[in-house]
Amino acid sequence: MIRARPVRADRPADLEPALLRMGLPASAREHLLGTLPALHVLLTGLEREQGRFLSGLSASPVAAGREAYPSWVAGDERTRPGTGLLSGRKEQFERVVSEAKVRPELAGLGTALARVLEAPAPPASLVLGGRTFTFGTRTYVMGVVNVTPDSFSDGGRYFDTERAIAHGLRLAEAGADILDVGGESTRPGSPPVPAEEEVARIVPVIQGLRARTEVPISVDTTKAAVAREALKAGAVLVNDISGFLFDPELPRVTAEAGAACCVMHIQGTPETMQKDPHYEDVVDEVLAFLEDSVARAVAAGVPRERVLVDPGIGFGKTLGHNLFLLRRLGELRVLGLPVLVGTSRKSFLGKLAGGKPANERLAATLGSVAVVAAAGDADFVRVHDVAEVRDALAVADAVRAAGEGGSLYLGGKVRD
Repeated sequence: MIRARPVRADRPADLEPALLRMGLPASAREHLLGTLPALHVLLTGLEREQGRFLSGLSASPVAAGREAYPSWVAGDERTRPGTGLLSGRKEQFERVVSEAKVRPELAGLGTALARVLEAPAPPASLVLGGRTFTFGTRTYVMGVVNVTPDSFSDGGRYFDTERAIAHGLRLAEAGADILDVGGESTRPGSPPVPAEEEVARIVPVIQGLRARTEVPISVDTTKAAVAREALKAGAVLVNDISGFLFDPELPRVTAEAGAACCVMHIQGTPETMQKDPHYEDVVDEVLAFLEDSVARAVAAGVPRERVLVDPGIGFGKTLGHNLFLLRRLGELRVLGLPVLVGTSRKSFLGKLAGGKPANERLAATLGSVAVVAAAGDADFVRVHDVAEVRDALAVADAVRAAGEGGSLYLGGKVRD
């Protein structure tokens, strides 16, 4: 399968201040922002005909019109066949897409490149409960409510129903945009919990929260039987760490309830996932997994615009895999869906912070969420420490949107 991944892309929001500083009128700025942004796109899975087409774009550089296309560098045909790097301006990529669309043998290439061009646009708004989430301006916070006796992060502090409800209400008051209630620990090595036990743990908590707060509630489960009862109790989003892989009935239950869902990548199961995880290309394999998960959701009747994706930090990944995924998180934007990231208190942060235990990883957690927020690569972060994370995100989101560079940047009006 052809996959196009934006390894580097100019963002219009980063170019706009320079155009304002130049004093260009609004019409000129709008035109340039639609054509100037440069892209470097890694292509994999190319077939021979598609590779020949791309090579032909620059085969005759002196020919009239050849400057209208991006430059192409092919990968090593002996060791990495079907790969290459396409680099150029947005308008040059648009010409390639237009040509590819009228040639059946290039249809897959055209579709993949079109997804890259559409990636900078914010995902469609999402309605959860009575709230509308609009993306592109701020990073939302999902607060964690663990109703388990063995969570890695809080050691069962909220296993009691009333304590769990009180904790969820505190998170809501601290600014959580969603509350994620789970009754089964998914820490590395954890065994599964029977569905009946999971339901008994979480349904009273969801009912209690639903009666006392308007914050939307998510259910963190891999089981259709659990999700069914949680959705009846008031949850509006199913957060499945298996990407709808463990229980084939879960997508249908989600669709029938009209709920949204978040599908996550995992390699293996919680019991096995950290036993020597291995990838040839972690970003590519996570993307392929998530594409399949989204397809399962849509096939069951969940509208695509009601699906979120999560790269699964810490779920079948080494320290290096986690860091690389965070560094390249923007490549998930080709899916065109909201991205949720969960780094909170995880062990890889403890390793980076010198071996600190889970209850001493707040500073490292804040660093991780600030990085992805400042880059604009995540729409939601799933965290335990809501108040502190809200403060960190307020700074990161404000820096990303900053535009007050002085009077010469205001409205394109030039002053001497």
